[in-house]
Amino acid sequence: MAIEKVRAYFQKHGMEDQILEFPVSSATVDLAAAALGCEPCRIAKSLSFKVNEQPILIVAAGDARIDNKKYKAQFGVKAVMPHGDEVEALIGHGVGGVCPFAVNEGVTVYLDESLKRFETVYPACGSANSAIQLTIPQLEQHSGYTAWINVSKDVEA
Repeated sequence: MAIEKVRAYFQKHGMEDQILEFPVSSATVDLAAAALGCEPCRIAKSLSFKVNEQPILIVAAGDARIDNKKYKAQFGVKAVMPHGDEVEALIGHGVGGVCPFAVNEGVTVYLDESLKRFETVYPACGSANSAIQLTIPQLEQHSGYTAWINVSKDVEA
């Protein structure tokens, strides 16, 4: 199970006890925000894409939407999301639990600028009922990100 891979990753950093598991689904931004009792914008959603058949993740604020023109300018191709049944094989986590931790080898992680307005955010932890609260520097450290990018439509600051 993907949450066990994420738990093992955070155990190496002495943080496994910070993983939150809910008795309800947190598979969408709205469900995660309800489970956590926070604003949807503070959910750090991990969006899966394929760039020239290579899997990437873009971690963005819960209220951010991908701007197709910015995406194409960044990556040189149109935004293509893998089909739901492909996500787990490509990324290492299934839909609803996709996160930037303990991903498959070859997955490139990017952090969207929409996250920078928060001190802490809540990404999933590999299952459809989990999350962890991280500061932005912790997210940078544990996501193994390649770069900060701006591919989202303008969001409220």
